[in-house]
Amino acid sequence: MEIFQYDFMQRALAAGLITAVICPLIGIFIVMRRQALIGDGLGHIAFAGVTGGYLLGSYPLVVAAIVTAGAACGIEWLRRRHAQYSEIGMAIFFYAGMALAIIFSTMFRMPPSGIMSFLFGSIITVTTTDLAIIGVCALVLIVAVIYLFEKLTLMCLDEDIAIIAGINTTAINMVFAILTALVVVVGMSVVGILLVSALMIVPVAAANLLHRGFRATLLWAVAFSLLAVIAGLILSFYLDIAPGGTIVMNAIGIYLMALIWERVSKPRVRNQADN
Repeated sequence: MEIFQYDFMQRALAAGLITAVICPLIGIFIVMRRQALIGDGLGHIAFAGVTGGYLLGSYPLVVAAIVTAGAACGIEWLRRRHAQYSEIGMAIFFYAGMALAIIFSTMFRMPPSGIMSFLFGSIITVTTTDLAIIGVCALVLIVAVIYLFEKLTLMCLDEDIAIIAGINTTAINMVFAILTALVVVVGMSVVGILLVSALMIVPVAAANLLHRGFRATLLWAVAFSLLAVIAGLILSFYLDIAPGGTIVMNAIGIYLMALIWERVSKPRVRNQADN
């Protein structure tokens, strides 16, 4: 297509495709662990990392990845050691991240356009360096998930059984927290901090409505995510609207279609069973 003859659209497409694969890849485990809002919270902390990176004169995405990974480990430690206070503790982490982001942005006098690009995404401004960082993060995440896939699946189904099976759940939970942080930072460049959790959760929710096995659900979630990103880029280019919001609305549209399909297919299944 002619729109992908432009260099900035080629980089946007590459970043979008990478993000579309890794968001559901980690999102399916987040859904199973009933931590759907963790992406939003880590997004607040990532915003603090971005503004802190600007303040220090360092590369924002790298600083955001380090800060968010550290915060994710802290949240996981709090969840395991102080379960009765974990919800309050996570809220404090999230509020502190947003407060620090506001403070750092005013100290640096960060322009509103820069703040908006991280909050709502700016995929068409992705640079070659950004793309390289996104690619490295994605490669690390994919290799880690493939290596830990069976253990993560068992832990999501029943962590007590995983412990009995000899799995070091503490270490794997920490690794999972770091991987989630990396996905948030990568997704931040595509759909923005405020919307990154949607790309992690909505395609998985849509795939769950198909009632397939775990692996099939994961593949469908990735397919839905890819469709949302590609369609979002094309629509945003021709309609001159925000890419991040368009991508997320496409994902929600796919979820609604899957929901309608589920409602329509249920009577058929019942009729076949009766016959």
